[in-house]
Amino acid sequence: MTIELWDILDENFNKTGRTVERGKPMKPGEYHLVVHIWIKNSKGEYLIQKRTANKTYPLMWDTTGGSAITGDDSLTAALREVKEEMGIDLSPGNGKLLYRIKRKHFDSPDFVDVWLFNENIDIDRLIFQPDEVCDAMWAGQEKILAMIDEGIFVDVYTYLDELFNNKK
Repeated sequence: MTIELWDILDENFNKTGRTVERGKPMKPGEYHLVVHIWIKNSKGEYLIQKRTANKTYPLMWDTTGGSAITGDDSLTAALREVKEEMGIDLSPGNGKLLYRIKRKHFDSPDFVDVWLFNENIDIDRLIFQPDEVCDAMWAGQEKILAMIDEGIFVDVYTYLDELFNNKK
């Protein structure tokens, strides 16, 4: 397995010139970049994916996301994560950065960039990364909220109300 390196950011989202290996401790005041990618079709549904059994939140539904690696900007990381996890080549022009959230997340504080892409994807053409994703489906707001209530959708997204009310 390849070693994944993250660019270290300061509390103001400036690159420090330092890197850290994924899973290694970060120093106080250090952050890294994470992206969440929501893909919305013309019916107002979101493309969600089921996590594999070996991941945190095993076999739960989720949106595509992951950490930026050294040299990635936010858009590059978003496009790469979707391509890696589901085999989708998104059009950069169809995406919009909605939010940047600063979190103290577990042992690796981060900035989360939340992206929304408006694209109609043929779900039958998806190619899952076997150690990450085992299924996918389109789901509307009501279905996602019901899945959260049922405990089968990852419930870490503090911004869902704003996302679902976003008209872009």
